Amino acid sequence: MSEETRNSVDGRAETVVQARNIGELHFHQHGGGPERSAPFQLPPVTVPFENRLAEQDRVVRAVAEHTEDAGPLLVALTGIGGIGKTALGYQLARRFAGRFPDGVLHVDLDDLRREGVVDVADAVGGMLTALGVPPEWLERSAAGRSKQYWSQTRDKRLVVLVDNARFGSEVRAFLPASGRSLVILASQSPLYDLDGTAAVEVAVGPLSLDDAVRLLGNIVEDPRLQAEPDAAAKLVRGCGGLPAALQVAGQWVRKYRRRSLSRLVEELTAELHGKGIPMVEAVWDAAYEGLAPAAARLYRLLPQHPGPALGELPAAALLGVAPGRAADALEELEAAGLLEYRLDGYRMHDLLRGHAERRARQTDPDGTAGAAARSSVVRWYRRQAARADLAAAGRRMTFAPLVDPIGPEVADVDFPDAAAAYRWLESVRLALFGCVRTAAEDGRHEDAWALCEPLWTHFLDHPHYADVIDAFRLGVAAADQGEFLPAMVRMRCQLARPLWEQGFHEEAARHVDHARRASRLLDGALTDQVQERKLQASVVEFSGLLKSSNGDLSGAATDFEASRAVHAEIGNEYGVLLQTYLLGRTALAGGDLDGAVRLLEESHRMARDQGRGRMTSRSGFELGRALRLSGRAQEAEALVRAALNGARERRSGTDEVRVLEELAALAEGRGDLAEAEQHRAASRQLRDGG
Repeated sequence: MSEETRNSVDGRAETVVQARNIGELHFHQHGGGPERSAPFQLPPVTVPFENRLAEQDRVVRAVAEHTEDAGPLLVALTGIGGIGKTALGYQLARRFAGRFPDGVLHVDLDDLRREGVVDVADAVGGMLTALGVPPEWLERSAAGRSKQYWSQTRDKRLVVLVDNARFGSEVRAFLPASGRSLVILASQSPLYDLDGTAAVEVAVGPLSLDDAVRLLGNIVEDPRLQAEPDAAAKLVRGCGGLPAALQVAGQWVRKYRRRSLSRLVEELTAELHGKGIPMVEAVWDAAYEGLAPAAARLYRLLPQHPGPALGELPAAALLGVAPGRAADALEELEAAGLLEYRLDGYRMHDLLRGHAERRARQTDPDGTAGAAARSSVVRWYRRQAARADLAAAGRRMTFAPLVDPIGPEVADVDFPDAAAAYRWLESVRLALFGCVRTAAEDGRHEDAWALCEPLWTHFLDHPHYADVIDAFRLGVAAADQGEFLPAMVRMRCQLARPLWEQGFHEEAARHVDHARRASRLLDGALTDQVQERKLQASVVEFSGLLKSSNGDLSGAATDFEASRAVHAEIGNEYGVLLQTYLLGRTALAGGDLDGAVRLLEESHRMARDQGRGRMTSRSGFELGRALRLSGRAQEAEALVRAALNGARERRSGTDEVRVLEELAALAEGRGDLAEAEQHRAASRQLRDGG
């Protein structure tokens, strides 16, 4: 698949629908509509939940007393980090799941927070995908996605769990448009800017002594807790009633089964008096010091990982070992209570992350080992992302070389097909964006802009605008610092598109203009002269797409003509096909029906001759539209129906909706209003994701 196809006027990706099945959405074989199960975005229960009965009872009463006309019920769980707000939120969501059968949604805002600000559009987009809206139908703006979210949640009975909220303005974006839903938010302090909502605040404090001892018993199931109750109470008090600390303490007690509990607590107490550190820190130190060398090293290096969650392969890249050894280290850390496993991989509590950083500074005061691990994992992600890009998009115009394997034992991700590559890119996107930032901060310029190349492929399917604009801006700066002219040109084109799609037309125009001027200096920058000319033609195409987005159809046509001439000169048949198609689309948008028919007939013929099924279908569809508008509806019918078959074969919801609307217009023109309504109903069903 060539990249130029992915830059067509409608801004959709070549195989966008291949990434759609990440969530619960599955389409019928014949495109008749989706089947969707209710989302349930909670991790499995690993430790029995202990108490919080008063807090739960308060929420139960609030749910029972809530009336639908007051809007969705909002339950605010507030308390310090590590106190157990998230666990209580999970418990409440599970408890009420039967009463709210349309699903349980969960978002952790800290995963999406950059310099204190959350990309709300990205977060709402994730919710919409879980609710069944195909990624290609997500609105571009935060306001547009909010409206979609309101449409999708109208009259629904949902539980929405929002973790790590800091401001009421962040939470408002996730309030369903249904008074029959429940929103549970967790924050460290009360949110005073949530006036006007039906809210109940539940303060979550440290566990009581008895409850904490019971939780410790659930974690460790050790008879010493009953045999030595005073020692158990002393340990619990030292943990400050924090479930995060009790989890580690329980695993530590389990590890030393042959020692008396009193002796273990005495050792911690001696540590407390000898070093003047809190008991909680002593518990974590004890757990850390009981680790095998590989697990201890991984614990120290985990803060260097650029994303919030990881699996065994990136852990292996951090350590420079085989996946099996990394998996063993991860399991040991989980068994020690220093990591927890969720649906997206292993995660470290923020309190423990700070402890890991302190232990790392003790063994690596100058940060050499941490920097080496950080470099290794960034390059591993760069290699995997480039391989995923190749599997998903095929050979296309890229300039960064594929980096060598990180080490003889460190494994690559397996990408059996394009769909698997798309799923991987989406599943690790936060780590990939983090890699760009890390590489830029470390002065690894090539790594920074090289990572932006596969992120372009991902962006076309999943436009997470705040992150991608941030990453591409860093890519532009990195290419400039590295003084590699093709990358300087390419990164500016990549940045321009999300900018103009978000309405920043002036900034986008500056980058396209800079890229166009710089592209004239490419002579000799690459050993492949054909590749240089293709890049120059691509820049001209971007200029045309920008002009088209601004309504300058005449200017767009001039650029597409110029780009086509270059492709013809260098013998790039597909480039000629694409620019001819874009010219036909532009003529049709401008009302030049004769010109549109001529150009689209030409592009349709070229697509058939080149064996390009998708472009055959799409050019046939546009040609059908042009023929209908020219009064040649009978000729258009076969082309549009062929386009519908092509869209359904590719499972492309975007194309299918457009074709169904065109079939409705054709049926209406024949006077068959019943068939027209059938097509429009099928289109609405696909567009609404339900």
